[in-house]
Amino acid sequence: MPKVALYNQAGSQVGDAELAENVFGIEPNEKVLKEAIVMQQASKRQGTHKVKGRSEVSGGGRKPWRQKGTGRARQGSIRSPQWVGGGTVFGPTPRSYSYKLPKKVRRLALLSALASKVKTEDIFVLDGLNIEAPKTKEVVSMLNSFNVEGKALIVTADADENVARSANNLPGVEVLSLDQINVLDLVKHDTLFITKEAAEKAGEVLA
Repeated sequence: MPKVALYNQAGSQVGDAELAENVFGIEPNEKVLKEAIVMQQASKRQGTHKVKGRSEVSGGGRKPWRQKGTGRARQGSIRSPQWVGGGTVFGPTPRSYSYKLPKKVRRLALLSALASKVKTEDIFVLDGLNIEAPKTKEVVSMLNSFNVEGKALIVTADADENVARSANNLPGVEVLSLDQINVLDLVKHDTLFITKEAAEKAGEVLA
């Protein structure tokens, strides 16, 4: 069972926290992690790309010259693909790029993302995160206490509007509740802050 340091909001160690072995202690599966990241990125694509085909470009209603006798190659329309201003052959059309991985694969990817944070020691477990009113300086002070550089993800057990609004103006800092965590956000942030309550809840729910 992985044991990590337990910190308070001011960055001081106040004890140790034991994390669920079958959630935070597994061996990360890099292949599944990559599959889950590609799936999420593909699902975020708008797919609104579009070019005009031969039937959609304007003009070309009449045959440019007669079929035989001119010495030139036969042509049926000046909007054929080989003409300048003609339609595009096999061009992109609007489509959805989203797809789903099996449920067990998605779950393994999420566990691998959490376990990788423990393995690389990029996780801080907090005994609590109490912000009475939305204040950006509260989150800035906490991040400075841990000497955090780069992107940081803060995970709480339940949605906390004060914490979320306090981090809104900070680039590279994101706040999610436990039911919102996903592989892409876990991987793209350098440091993970998670409350003890959220870690315990993850051990129960994801196990």
